[in-house]
Formats: sequence, C-alpha cells, structure tokens
Amino acid sequence: MGIKLLIADDEDVICKGVAKFLRLHTDRFSKIYEAENGQEALDVIYEKQPDMMILDVQMPIKSGLDVMREAAKAGIKPITVILSGYDEFSYAQKAIKFGAKEYLLKPVRAADILTLLNDLADEYIGKEEPHEEEQTESAAKGKENPLVTEAREYMKENYAKNLTLSDVAEYLQISTGYLSTLMNQTLKCGFTDYLNQIRVDRACCYLEQNFLKNYEIAYKVGFNDEKYFSKVFKKIKGMSPKEYRTRER
Repeated sequence: MGIKLLIADDEDVICKGVAKFLRLHTDRFSKIYEAENGQEALDVIYEKQPDMMILDVQMPIKSGLDVMREAAKAGIKPITVILSGYDEFSYAQKAIKFGAKEYLLKPVRAADILTLLNDLADEYIGKEEPHEEEQTESAAKGKENPLVTEAREYMKENYAKNLTLSDVAEYLQISTGYLSTLMNQTLKCGFTDYLNQIRVDRACCYLEQNFLKNYEIAYKVGFNDEKYFSKVFKKIKGMSPKEYRTRER
C-alpha cells in the first residue's frame, strides 16, 4: 500500500500548492490529506493515521507542536516535517523533542519538499512495497496474513462510516465468509468486535482532548446511538466515557 501524507498549513497557497505539486509529480503517496488548522490536522491524524505529515508551526486553534504532542500521546507518531517562518532555536528544539525529522524555514520550494519526503520515506518506511513472494514468506513464518493486514488498514481509514463486513470483503475482492474466518483466526475476534475496538480507541483520543461532547464523539467515530456507544465503550474499557474523560483530565 502507498504512503499516506498529511499537509497542515493555514496558508492556502502552501497547503494546496504543495499537495497539487506532489499529486502531479509522484505517485508514491496513495493519499494526501489537507488541513488548515491544528484541530483539523488532529482529526485527520486520529481518523486516517497518516504515515508522514508536514506541519506549520503557527496554525489557528492548535500549533504544529501541539498537534505533534497530542498525536504522540495517542500513540500516533507519523514521520514529521515542520515548516516555519520563525528562525528561532526554541521552536526547532521543541520540534525535535517531539519527534520531528526536519525543520524547514519558509519560503521553501515544493520540489525541495518532495525530495525531502522521498528521502525520509526511503529511510524510515522503505524504498518499495513488499513483493508478493516476500508477503508469502512472511506468512510462512507465522506473520499476519497480508489480507488481514489490508483489511485492518482499510477499517482504520473508514471506521467512521457505516462500515460492514461486506464492504471490506468487496474492497479485498474476497468472500465475506473467507474474510470472517481469516479475522477470527488471526485477530481472535470477529469483524464487529475489531471495528468497535478501533472506534473506541479513536473515541479515547477525543475524550482526552475534552473538546467535544460525548454524543458528538459517538457520531464522529461511527456510532449512530450515544447509548450504544457508551455500552460498547464500557465493555471494552471497563468504564463509561464520562469516567474515562474525568480520569484523563
């Protein structure tokens, strides 16, 4: 699967301009997401889990450094490049502390950003996708079935939708019965249980932010009913969403 990239910058010419340039000049990134403020960036991070991200330091609502810190707290640590108009050591120092791989000063050419992203991807992700024979070898060594891996990635990208087993099976071009069997054998749980686990994990991120109300979080992560959301959450976490929010606060 290709690399997922997030570009977050409140300057429209940079955000959309760099995204357009990358789409025109490389097919390495299967998905390029855009955000114009820090909160939008976090929403994309929690929902899509990008592999790499370009963050402006100064953005509305939350700064790029805030985004890195909150994403890391949620256990999500994309390969990060910081863009800034501020040539101050303290910004760079904090960015590196939070895991940034590069700190670029504006203005910067889109071509230079592409070169840097390719270099970072080569170093931290790999130069190419695994070949079919390598996937077979991994499976033979007891590693996760590639179909299950792809199913899990697809579910993590689309959990907020009204996702069904049939949707995932159709995406993988296999039968629902075969997918169900694979998931039970590999993950030791069924499709619904695993989907709920993903949704609850994402809900925890929002609860920790203490920004949205419970019913808003429920709908945001894919539940159509707040009571059912609370029931599932308590079953998985051993406490209600309210109790979790209070504990984290």
